[in-house]
Amino acid sequence: MNEKTAKSVSKFLSLVLRHSPETIGLKLDENGWADVEELIIKCNNRGSQNQMTAEILDYVVENNDKKRFAFSEDKTKIRASQGHSISVELHLAEVQPSEFLYHGTVSKFLDNIKKEGLQKMSRQHVHLSQEKETATKVGSRRGIPLILTIRSGEMHKDGFKFYLSENNVWLTDEVPVKYIEF
Repeated sequence: MNEKTAKSVSKFLSLVLRHSPETIGLKLDENGWADVEELIIKCNNRGSQNQMTAEILDYVVENNDKKRFAFSEDKTKIRASQGHSISVELHLAEVQPSEFLYHGTVSKFLDNIKKEGLQKMSRQHVHLSQEKETATKVGSRRGIPLILTIRSGEMHKDGFKFYLSENNVWLTDEVPVKYIEF
């Protein structure tokens, strides 16, 4: 499979597994899992030139650089690892973060962040990165990246909860301004 096709499939899976399963009439369970067979059938019924197969799903899950998707142990179910704008329960355990985490953004959001901190907006959590390089990649998707340093250790000591997704994205409900280094 070429990278262009893999990227296209990944974007489509992000849409139906994170945001709008109804686009193809897919049903997710309360934990965000979709039946693989149903997903393949629903994808192939939408009239696209490119047919979905188990092999294509395998390739995208295994080769996605951000590990956005995961299979159940028996590979009969698939879900997005994080980033949902629909309500799902990922059953993530609370984890103590390192002293600092990072958030990639762009300048057009800076004034609002300085007023309100980082908010989850339409998603279930605010996404943070362990490394500056990852935050830079995230921020660069929308332009010239700005990297914010989050005093996550201090937040945790003050009672904020942190979770680590299956694909190593740090998640929290919000980051108040006082914990952000601009």
